[in-house]
Amino acid sequence: MERGSFQGTAAGLERIVENTRFDLREAMNQFQELCLIINPVRNVPAEIVTDIRQTYKKIQDQLTKISGAKQLLEGRYREYYHRDSQREKEMMEFAFLAKSLYSKFEYTLQEIEAKRKLRGTEEQLGPDRQRIPFQWFRSKGNQTMLLKNLRDLSNLDYKTSSDLECKRRREVIRNGIRSISLFAMSGEAALINHLQSHMRLREYDIKERSAADECRGALTHLKEISPLEVEMVIRRFTGGIAFLKVKCLLLLRIQSQKDLEKEIIGSIQNILRVTEVGEVRTLSF
Repeated sequence: MERGSFQGTAAGLERIVENTRFDLREAMNQFQELCLIINPVRNVPAEIVTDIRQTYKKIQDQLTKISGAKQLLEGRYREYYHRDSQREKEMMEFAFLAKSLYSKFEYTLQEIEAKRKLRGTEEQLGPDRQRIPFQWFRSKGNQTMLLKNLRDLSNLDYKTSSDLECKRRREVIRNGIRSISLFAMSGEAALINHLQSHMRLREYDIKERSAADECRGALTHLKEISPLEVEMVIRRFTGGIAFLKVKCLLLLRIQSQKDLEKEIIGSIQNILRVTEVGEVRTLSF
């Protein structure tokens, strides 16, 4: 009798996963359509902003529901559970896509607000106001190195063993996107101290203890790199357990000093403050 009861419960959990999966697909389609409406060059209706945030919350709730049922199936009812690798891949893709779209949505709202404030400031100061890059690092030496790396991105030479190989190498690089990723991690002082002391950076990378509870850095990419790859680098810095105890903000595809002049860069403290512990919030330029 108990075996039949367990099998029935497992079947019920499978139905919950499949039904929620169906609802999740519909929510994702709606979410993507709503996000397409968001454009930094025009005002966004307040009701659209509300709909996007509510739909994103619905997606997160559905993912949590599926994850909870799946944990029960893999644990107590694993004897009656048949792993669906295609379904798991789809859930991972939905989770990543939803997070990326929502981060871009929040970034666009910040950009719209920054442009609105900038227009007001420029009206007061006049058109001849000189733009200056945001001071990402407190250290003058680190900030100078960051600006130098940005200037050198398009001028770096690649030495290879033959002219033909050199030509091919340069062609690959020309078709890719060189950039710098900025990161800021916030958490308890002892944890940030541990993370900073154990980070292993490359020749062109920079790190700095910007405050007792915050560490900042810059990663230079000599080839095109995806947001997921950058996030994996940060996860390696922090380690599995420590990662759950810090907030992390990533600013991707910084390609020139002009990107550091954008108003959104100056809002990173506000963005980091509303970021949840254990979350990596990604903004792409």
